[in-house]
Amino acid sequence: MVKHIGIVACSAEGAALCYRTICTEGADFMGRYAHPEVTMHTYPLSEYMKYIEADNWEDVASLMLASVNKLADVGADFAICPDNTIHEVFNIVIEKSPIPWLHIAEEVAKEVKRQKYKCLGILGTRYLMEGPVYSDTLTKMGINFKIPEKVDRERINDIIFIELVNGKFYEKSRAYFEEVIGKLKNEDCDAVVLGCTEIPLIVIPETSPLPTLDSTRLLARAALRKAIGK
Repeated sequence: MVKHIGIVACSAEGAALCYRTICTEGADFMGRYAHPEVTMHTYPLSEYMKYIEADNWEDVASLMLASVNKLADVGADFAICPDNTIHEVFNIVIEKSPIPWLHIAEEVAKEVKRQKYKCLGILGTRYLMEGPVYSDTLTKMGINFKIPEKVDRERINDIIFIELVNGKFYEKSRAYFEEVIGKLKNEDCDAVVLGCTEIPLIVIPETSPLPTLDSTRLLARAALRKAIGK
């Protein structure tokens, strides 16, 4: 039987991209117009941000758990979260979750291994770039990584929270992302992780100075494979 995918959403643009990817690419596995059953639940981003900005990660975990419990109640077989930053509390959530999860950074790391990249640049929110989500996962798998310098981390964070999560995608911001990726290339990175689920909506492979690892779509595709038993 095809498994029911539960999406624990946080910000709308990234969650929508994940959902669309599952639905549109499901046809590649299951036939025309087909995809697994999908249920998504989200609290307002404002609820998450008041806890993230207060460095109150336990209540971030509580929101994620409340969402996944709702998803389990309506029949979801496993969960994903198309938001990299709040994976900081993944270990807390998974211990109390009624259903299994896929981890976004682990799915990215699997693709890194498959592509045989040696050193990754990491882009995302300030919390993500400076936090443990990718550093712990990549270190455990023997993958080197680098993050942008402080001034770039701060500007990227502003672009994400002022523009991208609100569906605003400006050419000057795209150019800035590509400039930062160019710096990471000069520091011997051979690929870059788009570690905020909205970044793939503004950074495209065709113009990126480095190959991109789209965390949103990689997670969605991993969920598809799990749902259909591939």
